[in-house]
Amino acid sequence: MAREFQRGHKAKISDLTAGTDLYVGVQIAAPGLTFDISCFGLDANEQLSDDRYFIFFNQPKSPEESIQLLGAQSGDTESFRVTLDRIPAAIQKLSFTATLDGSGQMSQIGPGYIRIVAGGEEVVRYAFTGSEFTTERAVMLGDFYLKDVWRFAAVGQGFDGGLDALLKNFGGEVAEEEPPPAAAPAAAPGFAPPAQAAAPPAFGAPPAPQAPQPAPSFGAPSAPTPPPAPQQPMHAAPTIAAPLAPQAPYAPPAAPQAPQAPSPYGQPQQPQQPQFGQIPGQGAPPAAPFGQQAPAPYGQPAPAPYGQQPPGGMPPGVPQGVPAAGAGLQAALQPYKETATGQRWTPQNQQLMRVDLTMGGSGVLARQGSMVMYQGKVDFGYKSAGFVGRAVGNATGQEMQLMRCTGRGQVFLAEEGSHLHPIELQGDGICVSAESVLAFDESLQYEVRRVEGHGIPGGALFTMLFQGTGTVIVKTHGTPVVLPVTPTTFADCNAVVAWSAASQVIVSSQVRLRRNAYPGHSGETVNLQFRGAPGNFIVVQPYEV
Repeated sequence: MAREFQRGHKAKISDLTAGTDLYVGVQIAAPGLTFDISCFGLDANEQLSDDRYFIFFNQPKSPEESIQLLGAQSGDTESFRVTLDRIPAAIQKLSFTATLDGSGQMSQIGPGYIRIVAGGEEVVRYAFTGSEFTTERAVMLGDFYLKDVWRFAAVGQGFDGGLDALLKNFGGEVAEEEPPPAAAPAAAPGFAPPAQAAAPPAFGAPPAPQAPQPAPSFGAPSAPTPPPAPQQPMHAAPTIAAPLAPQAPYAPPAAPQAPQAPSPYGQPQQPQQPQFGQIPGQGAPPAAPFGQQAPAPYGQPAPAPYGQQPPGGMPPGVPQGVPAAGAGLQAALQPYKETATGQRWTPQNQQLMRVDLTMGGSGVLARQGSMVMYQGKVDFGYKSAGFVGRAVGNATGQEMQLMRCTGRGQVFLAEEGSHLHPIELQGDGICVSAESVLAFDESLQYEVRRVEGHGIPGGALFTMLFQGTGTVIVKTHGTPVVLPVTPTTFADCNAVVAWSAASQVIVSSQVRLRRNAYPGHSGETVNLQFRGAPGNFIVVQPYEV
């Protein structure tokens, strides 16, 4: 039985099927609209670094044929064959997209889906409708992505700009169509007799029979009477995708200087006027050798080497405090632009996290006051912990002042420049101190867990246990270190940030009678010892709370 996914749901391919030779079908339609359905093969940076892995109507397969465009069949508008174990290591993600060819909006589409079929049996389906979109002209439907193992995610994110916006998001560009060359004027026809008419076809001759299309042998869904495949739309010129790489502007060769006209007969030759900054009586300075910088004119400072600022910090003629405009400004701001990966949680840098509320179908609980910016229609509400929750939080020190973020938009979260780390849970659990939690999906379950120990002030250590399916954002002071749990793993209780829920925690006290008999001690009297099966871990920050 096929699993029904909602937007934002993810799963391992191995949990869906044991096969790796898969059929991917897309169904999308609207009255009077035409769609181009494509697959982008992206690298580890989610960029189209190799345009041979942009699979569309003009390029129906990858070089090793691990991704193939099959056409319309079995009720699908478009279909693909994906062989996961043949995809090269440089390709880390496959993004299946649909774009409008012509005018229209994604809000006009009817019910559609993207599905995965293995061995002729449908294993997963993500359904969508036009009510989920507004003015978008392109949409990312679903992704295969490599995270230890291949996984599938239902995305459903739209783009207003259509194919151009998708290509720019993936680091490619659409080449402009060149106008056809002008036709040469036809020569005047010479004398010639009229051509003989071709012989008419034989009356009633039947057309040549066409061989039926064989069904795919890798397990595509079969249909009793498959409808004829609609003809792909014809384009004037192919769409070419290439990585965005700035090219040096073309510099035409310098035109040779025209010789000076001779003076009238009987008059002396007039001397040539010197250029600005040139000493009269001297010729033009010699050209610099190839690859070296030309010398500065007399009386002017030498220009700075390429890529460095001239002496004084700013180019001549630009007032102090005024930023350089044009390409320099764009290049300076490029590293700080918003990053959109099509995922629900996207780190913008080490201290800033972006959550897309249009994905996932549930709200987000975040620490009060952690919002620094948002886009779209977002509602912020107070999240009450209730009387029992407040009492437990006050007694254990694990109280969290939370707000609920809902709506359709993107929220940017941060707090005091702390480093932020998204941790995705898929049915497992993690223990995190409430002080180290910035935000988490509302779908997660959380409760206070007690760690017994006579050596801890107050008699016990408390932490928050998060379980379920979703993401929790953990904040640390500095870059943390993740250590595997072994029988000899100890950590300071004031520096440990989180640990796997299956780990066993034991309080290890270094307090001894001999040490207490003398004044002073090392300050490391209480530690936590972790035990557990292979696969358990702890997270420690370079800072003590």
